[in-house]
Amino acid sequence: MKVLVCIKRVPAVAGRITLTDDARAIDVKYLGYAIGPHEECAVEEAVRLVEANGGESVVFTLGTAGSTEQIRDAMAIGINRGIQVVTDGEEWDPQATASAIVDAIRADEAESGPFDLVLMGNEAGDTGDYQVGVRVGYALGRPVVTGIKSLTVSGGTARCEQESAGARDVYEVALPAVVGVLEGLNLPRYPSVPGRIRAKSKPIAASEPARPAAQMEMVKLIVPPQTSSQAVVLGSGPDAAPAVVELLASLGVL
Repeated sequence: MKVLVCIKRVPAVAGRITLTDDARAIDVKYLGYAIGPHEECAVEEAVRLVEANGGESVVFTLGTAGSTEQIRDAMAIGINRGIQVVTDGEEWDPQATASAIVDAIRADEAESGPFDLVLMGNEAGDTGDYQVGVRVGYALGRPVVTGIKSLTVSGGTARCEQESAGARDVYEVALPAVVGVLEGLNLPRYPSVPGRIRAKSKPIAASEPARPAAQMEMVKLIVPPQTSSQAVVLGSGPDAAPAVVELLASLGVL
């Protein structure tokens, strides 16, 4: 089995997210960088599939020279080799990103055979772009399934499960295919020290193609409103009963 997993270098946004003054990027002044959370699961799944079925796993990224760090992180977990398209730091729109991935796939497949699966995060961890996987699948003429929380490969078929209201939608697609996975598909492992040492000797094929003319425009980013919950103490023991009755009445329960 041959699996490609696409990752993106994104700000490590475990804390509070702030935007630049023009609202077109995340302010990374006090943030480090990491692989996007959905893509971490995609990397883990690629490693597991090759461990179970044999073959080769490849990681691809489009980004600055610093993205090598995220490629090595994926290799430390078990990815065999990397492909890197080095950019000057300007954000590529989804159409240009998908085009770069398709070009890399076609070039690699011409040399070492087709990928059975192309895995990627369901959406970018920073800008929230979710078009890339669909565009890649369409350009390659391969089935695409997104929003996946369970993936099983048997023979020449991939069984993909997608959560829906109160149930799961199940898709069975013929390989080769493109799959967009969600965080929670699996529990990603952490790179070990021996894994990081081995990763240093694994090959990365890097190229610096010209950035294509933008055909899509980012207007601005918006940080989703923070959701919060609070608890109100209605009282203690029997003394709380009137307050409970009053609350239920206000909710229309009584």
